Amino acid sequence: MRYLKLSENQNKGNDIAVNEYGERIAPKPEKSENTARNNASANNRSYSRYQKPFRRPALPPKGVSAAAFGRQQAENANNNNNNVNAEAPEKPHQEYQQQNDYRSYRNKPYNKNYNKNYKAPRQQNDAAVTEIPAQPFTFEKTAFEKSYEQSKPYSRKNQEIKNYNQERRYQPRNNYRDDQQAAPEEKYQHVVYHSNHRAVKRTPLRIIPLGGLNEIGKNMTVFECGNDMFIVDCGLAFPDSDMPGVDLVIPDFTYVEQNIDKVRGIVITHGHEDHIGGLAYLLKKVNIPVYATRLTIGLIEGKLKEHNLLSQTKLNVVTPRQTVKMGCMAVEFIHVNHSIPDAVGLAIHTPAGIVIHTGDFKVDFTPIEGGIIDLARFGELGNRGVLALMSDSTNAEKPGHTASERKVGSSFENLFAKAEGKRIIIATFASNIHRIQQIINNAVRTDRKVAVFGRSMLNVISTAMDLGYLSVPEGVIIDLEAMNKYPPEKIVLITTGSQGEPMSALTRMAFSDHRKVEIHPNDYVIISATPIPGNEKTVSRVVNELMKLGADVVYEKMYEVHVSGHACQEELKMIMGIVKPKYFIPVHGELKHLRKHAGLALSMGIPKENILIADNGRVAEISKKALRCTSTVPAGRVFVDGYGVGDVGSVVLRDRKHLAQDGLVIVAVCIDRESGMIVSGPDVVTRGFVYVKESEELINAAREVAVEAIEAQTDGGYFDWNSIKASLRDEISHLMYERTKRSPMILPVIMEV
Repeated sequence: MRYLKLSENQNKGNDIAVNEYGERIAPKPEKSENTARNNASANNRSYSRYQKPFRRPALPPKGVSAAAFGRQQAENANNNNNNVNAEAPEKPHQEYQQQNDYRSYRNKPYNKNYNKNYKAPRQQNDAAVTEIPAQPFTFEKTAFEKSYEQSKPYSRKNQEIKNYNQERRYQPRNNYRDDQQAAPEEKYQHVVYHSNHRAVKRTPLRIIPLGGLNEIGKNMTVFECGNDMFIVDCGLAFPDSDMPGVDLVIPDFTYVEQNIDKVRGIVITHGHEDHIGGLAYLLKKVNIPVYATRLTIGLIEGKLKEHNLLSQTKLNVVTPRQTVKMGCMAVEFIHVNHSIPDAVGLAIHTPAGIVIHTGDFKVDFTPIEGGIIDLARFGELGNRGVLALMSDSTNAEKPGHTASERKVGSSFENLFAKAEGKRIIIATFASNIHRIQQIINNAVRTDRKVAVFGRSMLNVISTAMDLGYLSVPEGVIIDLEAMNKYPPEKIVLITTGSQGEPMSALTRMAFSDHRKVEIHPNDYVIISATPIPGNEKTVSRVVNELMKLGADVVYEKMYEVHVSGHACQEELKMIMGIVKPKYFIPVHGELKHLRKHAGLALSMGIPKENILIADNGRVAEISKKALRCTSTVPAGRVFVDGYGVGDVGSVVLRDRKHLAQDGLVIVAVCIDRESGMIVSGPDVVTRGFVYVKESEELINAAREVAVEAIEAQTDGGYFDWNSIKASLRDEISHLMYERTKRSPMILPVIMEV
């Protein structure tokens, strides 16, 4: 590049730059007034809505370039800042001060690059849902807790925000106006504000018990939050005496079927029948994954095989301290002690807070297997803050502590010594693997062989041996056919029937109805169980029948042959003190147990308004602000009779009770279709009412009444078969009550010819 000198007329005193080829190079023009004005306008349009807009900067006067005017403005700003007596300029919002200073003409000198994209320093958002006060010491957190705390659930439009917006969108207009006029604490009771100015609705948790409250058995609870829900346990209950012919009672699955798209899985706490017995019937209706510990999964597999469901069901084995995601919720498994191995409690992490479900538990410091209850984890969760505690109430009426399972082992040693020279028969729960292990240990010590009776007992022992939960030396357990090869004093029989079930092995032995075992005076019978409430009479009847046959019978009231798997009052208080919940919901028990447990919570300092005694079908909504019942869902009882599920209802049970109490009277008659004349009959047949041969007068009177009723309905020429049946039923029922003061079921049978 070189410079070419031109005449004054050509360039007006300025040199022109040219390249090596002599081509002219145009100089870079200075910014005009329009350019400066446009840049200033663009800068002023970018102010934040959270602060006052910047005033438009003054334009340079005529004859002064924009660059010179900018330098002059910068010098004036510096002079104002150095002057301490000068009035401070108005500051924008504190949060946006840092990111908007770069745009201000007052605080920085003019820079041609001021309009480039500014990258503000990253700000740290709130990570935890609630602020946790500082503790004198910390505990090691699980991987789920770390990821949960490091996440930023309030920095993005998540599902909770969508749910909140949808709820607001579809509210009626009048409700919206009322909401606008409501008090701030009522209007925004579920809304949380953070430093990033994004409002997020804290979705409340819905707890829906479908079974297990105000009753013993068929435990089932639904946890629902937003568009996600999961199930805890699905058990059965045994029929009461007022349910003739019913085999099992299971929960009503209607609500689960109606919300199948929301269900993320089912969690099982342990392998007892009142927690897994109804699972097969549920999986026939809804196909959802199952999460449980190793032994529990093994017991579930046996039940699913019977119902041909094993191949189509996804079974997931979990371990204590493991966490499973359930949509917006997560379930953490916590090891507890119970009368069956691999029992767990649950820590349910929800947007509303942490809810602890203890499952069936006790505090056993000398367990047979598996270690003591994980009190450390309960304490860690308690220090973090627990929203609600749902605790086992079975033994809430019993003071003190529950004895250790090892105490039963010591009692067995003494009883085996007393039964020397006799055959020992022990009835216990099939699922009590710890109890069975101690029986086998004492049999090995006294050189006895073990025979097993009962289908459920055989299935549980086989599963426990395959999974390594039951240690049995080779050759100790023998087949029933080989039992007669050994002398009676060398035999131990382990059987079902500790609850006096009508079809159990022990009951059939007591009533001399068993095909392979007969009770003799040389038998020593041990009933190692406590009668379930409602079974006291049946158990007592079995004990009496065994004694009539000459056997020595030992039961719980005589020796310590049974300890409970449920916590007593002091253990319940211990868990409450460790967890320190805000709300308390007693579960698993009859109403008397729930009320007693609620009284314990009240004595522990939990306010009365924070304690809820729920009921099956009542929806409990829980949040940081309140615990209340909002609505109801279907939660009745479904009866299983043979292969029929739900086909036995209240009407069928009423008829069965009627038949059982008063019997049946059948009136059969043949009538001509056109004339209405009686062709043959009427014949009267009774079942369960009277003995016909000894009540001929009553039967003849019933025939006469039947003839009169039929003729009264057919005299006019026009007759209705339903009217004839109703008349026969009323007239004969009236006669039977007058003569016998009994009301049998009347069944008219009319045949047309």
